[in-house]
Amino acid sequence: MEDNQALQRVRGYLRDHRVATLASCGDQGPWAAAVFYANRGSTLYFLSAPKSRHCLNLAHNPQVAVTIQEDYSDWLEIKGIQFEGVALEISGAEEALARRLYGQKFPVVGLLAQAPAAIVKALAKVRWYRIDPTRLYFVDNSLGLGSREEIGLPFSDLED
Repeated sequence: MEDNQALQRVRGYLRDHRVATLASCGDQGPWAAAVFYANRGSTLYFLSAPKSRHCLNLAHNPQVAVTIQEDYSDWLEIKGIQFEGVALEISGAEEALARRLYGQKFPVVGLLAQAPAAIVKALAKVRWYRIDPTRLYFVDNSLGLGSREEIGLPFSDLED
């Protein structure tokens, strides 16, 4: 697969999927948690409760691993993204950007005035985070078992 084709597949995969598994490590050891995400290019944004185990881990060790994939039953259909990177809490203008991107992907967040009260209450307690990948791979077993291509970073949402 050419680099541009792989990059287009990654962009499409990030656009079409919504849940990432975030792996972090803290005093109690490694931990994985599913988080909804929005992205701008190779950067992922998510929100979470600051007292959650994964956010407490991030406060002490910002290094993370992330996967995005579906639940496949056929090994030859497996596709997904694997990456390692750094996760940081954000605020100010960058938080505003994350909120806008998140609202576009998850309208219930973008239209908070129309959201159920439980969601409004939960969102008042969260913090916003950014994950910058330092290494990213796209797995596509339809090209052959174990097919995995490293994607150059960072990349934007714009086609090359």
